[in-house]
Amino acid sequence: MNNILFLILRRLRRPLIFIIVSFAIAIIGLTLMPGMDDKGQPWHMSIFQALYVISYTATTIGFGELPYPFSQAQRIWMTFSIYLTVIPWFYAIGKIITLLQDPSLRQTMIIENFARNVRQLKEPFYILCSYGESASLIAKALDQKGMRAVVIESQQERLNELELSDTKSVIPFLCADAKMPENLIRAGVHHPLCIGVVTLTDNDEVNLAVAVAVKLMNPNLPVLARAERDDIAANMTSFGTDHIINPYTLFGDQLAIRVHAIGTYILHEWLTDVPGDSIPPPETPPRGQWIVCGYGRFGKAVVKNLEREHINATIVEAMPQLTGCDKYILGSGTEAKTLIEAGIENAVGIVAGTDNDINNLSIVMTAYELNPKLFVVIRKNKRHNDELFKEFNANITMQPTDIIAHECLAHMISPLLAQFLVLSRNQSNEWANQLISKLVSKVGELVPETWGVEINAQKAPAVTELLNKGIDVTLYHLTQNPADREQQMDLVPLMLVRNNMPILVPDITTRLALGDCILFCGRPYAKSTLPILLDHVKTLKYIVDGIEIPDSLVWRWLQSKLKRQVI
Repeated sequence: MNNILFLILRRLRRPLIFIIVSFAIAIIGLTLMPGMDDKGQPWHMSIFQALYVISYTATTIGFGELPYPFSQAQRIWMTFSIYLTVIPWFYAIGKIITLLQDPSLRQTMIIENFARNVRQLKEPFYILCSYGESASLIAKALDQKGMRAVVIESQQERLNELELSDTKSVIPFLCADAKMPENLIRAGVHHPLCIGVVTLTDNDEVNLAVAVAVKLMNPNLPVLARAERDDIAANMTSFGTDHIINPYTLFGDQLAIRVHAIGTYILHEWLTDVPGDSIPPPETPPRGQWIVCGYGRFGKAVVKNLEREHINATIVEAMPQLTGCDKYILGSGTEAKTLIEAGIENAVGIVAGTDNDINNLSIVMTAYELNPKLFVVIRKNKRHNDELFKEFNANITMQPTDIIAHECLAHMISPLLAQFLVLSRNQSNEWANQLISKLVSKVGELVPETWGVEINAQKAPAVTELLNKGIDVTLYHLTQNPADREQQMDLVPLMLVRNNMPILVPDITTRLALGDCILFCGRPYAKSTLPILLDHVKTLKYIVDGIEIPDSLVWRWLQSKLKRQVI
C-alpha cells in the first residue's frame, strides 16, 4: 500500500502544486475584495467562505453568489479565479486518468492485491511456482480435494487460462519471476499456513534457484522440485530439497517394474489414479530385442532400466556426439532404412523417445509397417497433441507432465501414500498380488480413496481420550461400522507409522498408540464415516466394548445410582 501511495503522489506532484497555488491565490484574493451585505454595509468574505465559493467554482459545479450578491470587484476577481483554478483542475484530472492507465501503477496494484489475498488465506496452501501443464493438473486436483494453492507464473498467457478456469475456490496468482525472493515472500513463503512449495518449470536452473531460495528463507518448508540433470539434482539435495522429481527416471523405473513386477505396477497405478475410475489391465512389455529411438534424458533412462532387466536395446540416434552415445545406429528412426539396419524385423518392442511429437508418431508408424507385432512405447511431449496420440493407441504412452503431476500429488495430498509406494517397490511381486486381491475383495475394482489419520488430541480426540484412560483401541475398532458394530466398513489399513518406523499392511489386531500415523484405503463412504469414530467418544466406546455412554446428566446420575445398588 505504501508503494502505491508513493507512486501516486510522485506522479501527481506537479498537478497538486498547481492546484494548491491557484486555490491559495484565488481564496486570498477573494477575501480581500470588498462586498456589500444585505443591509448595504461593507463586508469581506472569511477564509472558509472564500474556500467554499472557489471549490464549487473551480470544479465547474456552480452554486451562485453566496452568501450575498457579489460586488463588481468580487465578480472581476471571480472571473480571474475561474481561469486560474479550472485549468489546473482539468490538468490534474487528465493526469489522474493517465496515471490509472500507467502500467507500473497497475502492476503495483496487482502485486499489492495479490499479497493481501495471500495474507488473508485462512486454510493451508501450496505455492506453485509455475502454471505449465504439470502445475495446472496439480492446481485442479488440489482444488477438487478442497485444498488451496497460490500461483506464480512468468507468462501471462498461462495465467489467462487459470483466470478462465472453473474452480471451486479462488486461486490467487501473480505474473512474476518466481526466482526473485520478494515474489516468494509475497506468495506466502513465510505464511504460517503455507505447507509447501512446488517448482516444476522446464528450466532446471529456475527450479534450483527457487528451491535454494525457499530453503534459505524457510528451511522447514517442504519443497518439491523438478530436475532432469544430475548435477542440478545433487545441488538441490545439498540444500535439503525434500522431493526431487525426474520424470524420465520415474518412467524408466515404471517400465522396469512392468517387466519384472506387474503386480507392483498395478498396485501403484491403482492407488494413485482418480478415485472412482476403473483401471484397464496393463500390458506387460515383452522380453527380447528392443529398439530405442532417441538417446536423450528419456532414452538413457529407458535403456538403463531395460539393461537392468537383462533386455538388449539397439539405440537409434541422430546426434550421438551431443548425447554421448557410443554404440548406435545413425539416424532419427523416421526412415525405414534406419529401422531395418537396427533390426526392426526381429525386434519385440520399440521406444519412440525424441522431444518431437510428430517425429515420434512418424517413427512408430514406419515401425508398424515393417513389424506389426511390435510393442510400442511412445513419448508425448505436448498435451495439445492428445487427439493424435489417441488415434494411434500405443501400448504405453509416456507424458512427462502426467508423471510429474501424479508424483507430486502423491506427496502433497497424502504423504503417507507416497511413503507406502516407495516401500512397496521393494516388496516382491507376489506380495503385491496378494495385497491387490485383499483390496479388491474389500473395496471393489474401482480406484479407491486413500487418506491418512494421525492419532493425537487434535485429529483423533476420541481415540486419544480412551488411550489416556488405559482402554485399548485397535485397528479393528476403526474398521467397524458406527451404525452396527458387528459389521465392518469397506476399508483396509495399508501402513502404520510408529516412531518413524513404517509397518506395511499391519495386522488388524494391532493396538494403537498416541502419535501413530495410519494410511487407509477404502470406499468414499468409509472415508466420510471414519471421523465419527475418531471424534466422538460415545460412539468409539460403543464400538470398543458395546456399552453406550449416557448423554445427559440425569441419565448419568441414574446409571451411577444403579451401579451402587448392584454393588
